[in-house]
Amino acid sequence: MCMGGALAIASSVLVPEVDAVVGFCGTPSSELADPAQAKAPIQAHFGELADVSSKIGFTAEPTQGKTPIQARIGEHESSVGFSDITAAKNLEEKLKASGIAHEVHIYSGNEHAFLNRKSMELSEEDEAAVALAWSHFSSWMKHYLA
Repeated sequence: MCMGGALAIASSVLVPEVDAVVGFCGTPSSELADPAQAKAPIQAHFGELADVSSKIGFTAEPTQGKTPIQARIGEHESSVGFSDITAAKNLEEKLKASGIAHEVHIYSGNEHAFLNRKSMELSEEDEAAVALAWSHFSSWMKHYLA
């Protein structure tokens, strides 16, 4: 998910042994891998509202004398160009050009990382989107990896 989703999609271009890919909420930069060159089927999932700013943060306690880590994504940060609706639609166009089997799912009313159930408070609509995304994922993998 997120960067992992982008790397999964990149693997469809860069790793010949990959049989199928599912990416959640991320697209690779064109410098890393152009999805138009995909060699394995790709399914991708995005929240429609991923370009809406969010506040995310975490703190890691020091371990074995190492420096603690704190990260914050400010309220004006966004995922534009990486996992927003435009990035999702651009990915879909590139996948059409590749001729490879693909599905791009955009979940209305949901934000980036809508599948991260532990750190996000989900509405009932979000719960339905999560269930639908996992259903799509499961069907895709059964089809291509069974």
